[in-house]
Amino acid sequence: MEMHHFARRTAGLTAVLATGALLLAAGCSKDDDKDSTHAAMTTTSMAMGHMEEHTAGAAEETKIATQNGEITISGEILEKYTATGGPTGPLGAPLEALETASNDGKYQDFTGGTIYWSKDTGSHIVWGEIRKAWEDNGGANGKLGYPTSDEKDIAGGGKESDFSGGTITWADGKTTVTPKA
Repeated sequence: MEMHHFARRTAGLTAVLATGALLLAAGCSKDDDKDSTHAAMTTTSMAMGHMEEHTAGAAEETKIATQNGEITISGEILEKYTATGGPTGPLGAPLEALETASNDGKYQDFTGGTIYWSKDTGSHIVWGEIRKAWEDNGGANGKLGYPTSDEKDIAGGGKESDFSGGTITWADGKTTVTPKA
């Protein structure tokens, strides 16, 4: 009997969610006035740990509510952040606003790591022991330069990240920096 009530409540909730999705889809018709849609700024807001999205043409930004106030994330760093799960993903909440870096690059620190961006390399995450080794070698200003890949698994259970000037590998508790020849 208890399962029957649970199933009815679940079915009711599913119906409400499906109706909401249909209403949203109907409001996002391709027949809408495209010029006013792209020119206008749209906003979506949620509670603590939320994302508030602003869109104006190709520019995109999100504000995340943190204990230190709202912090904005934008552009390709936002795309990477969103792709990894946003505030509920492994990067967690932002710690500070977007910063500029050398060679017209940008970066933003999060509780779980940092996203670095440059026009030549795109957006990539650097974190953990690989990040420590990279920073010890000058970070984006050092011989390794900007990251060109996200951290990836390697044979034997380690991790590796590629940079414009070399590679950093973490395996068996050791970090190895290999500059390009």
